[in-house]
Amino acid sequence: MTHEPGERFSGPAEIIDGESAVEVTVDLRGGFQPIDGHFHWYGRVGADDRLVSGDRVTIRTGYGAAEGRLSDVDPWGRLRIAGTGRPPF
Repeated sequence: MTHEPGERFSGPAEIIDGESAVEVTVDLRGGFQPIDGHFHWYGRVGADDRLVSGDRVTIRTGYGAAEGRLSDVDPWGRLRIAGTGRPPF
């Protein structure tokens, strides 16, 4: 499988919070922000009762890993995740 670096990723991921890991589906996107000179990435994590808004987590895909923060639960139970720097895709 090949992967072209881009500004979007949808697929399987692992959310690691301390010692526990949760397999989820994510929809992520991001872009370079010239105002602060950093790449900002964000998206939604599939609903899972083990994930808690406000937690700092590591998200891992088949293309990389990054630190992010979970927040904002939507009506379908999905959490928003966001981070700055090298994205996990």
